[in-house]
Amino acid sequence: MGEQGISRPTKATKRPSGEPVKQGEPAKSAKSGKPGKAAAAAKPGKPESHLAMVRRARRINRELAEIYPYAHPELDFRNPFELLVATVLSAQTTDLRVNQTTPALFAAYPTPEDMAAAVPEELEELIRPTGFFRAKARSLIGLSASIRDNFGGEVPGRLADLVTLPGVGRKTANVVLGNAFGVPGITVDTHFGRLVRRWKWTEQEDPEKVEAEIAAIFPKSEWTMLSHRVVFHGRRICHARKPACGACPIAPLCPSYGEGETDPEKARKLLKYEMGGQPGQRLSPPPDYPGRPAPPLGAG
Repeated sequence: MGEQGISRPTKATKRPSGEPVKQGEPAKSAKSGKPGKAAAAAKPGKPESHLAMVRRARRINRELAEIYPYAHPELDFRNPFELLVATVLSAQTTDLRVNQTTPALFAAYPTPEDMAAAVPEELEELIRPTGFFRAKARSLIGLSASIRDNFGGEVPGRLADLVTLPGVGRKTANVVLGNAFGVPGITVDTHFGRLVRRWKWTEQEDPEKVEAEIAAIFPKSEWTMLSHRVVFHGRRICHARKPACGACPIAPLCPSYGEGETDPEKARKLLKYEMGGQPGQRLSPPPDYPGRPAPPLGAG
């Protein structure tokens, strides 16, 4: 996939000011430079107005942009077809496991025409590590055949067309549009939905309703990168079961501060990927990624 050997130092990252942050040092607010404590936005009493929420949401997005200037899709891909396939495979598994699986898959089936003609059992065996491999194989063969027969062998660049492909819903379509075609879209995965509810940007549970409400808060030009930043934060700091509140740089803006570990020392131990000094999920990360590439399948 091309970019092996891209290894950035993991001993230090940079604060928005450009000052290095050593691994294990308490995370600090991007604006105040002070360790994150209970959020000012979470003061009891008068409910937050919609305008105040929008302003707070946009500030969170600005601070996330400074914390994760390198935010990117964490699936390895070289073209729209590879991104589409990888996104379908990512259901109910990690991006890391998908990235470890796709090199052999794309070597065997580099084009929609190749994958449409695959022997199901052989395709299933290649994608077995991602789980639900029989259903995923049916989707991959079906979407490949549809691309071949209905779109001239090219992945379509419109939402209305993408969602006609087997196994492709709005979430997958927005991933492909935003990252392969430059068409803004909000990707509501489990991390995104969890965080926007924790931040009180929405109370909706249905992904399409979440997408609509968040789209109304931010300009369209921000949608794709907002999705990456929120997902990055959810994977690295604001975890589902035990958020690292005491190591969170945006704690002063979070109305749910305290749901997770607030002790800075304990919270630092919860940090993941480059924030915790470990490899990321991509075997071939972009050149500006500050962490280490993930190992291939079966390594280490």
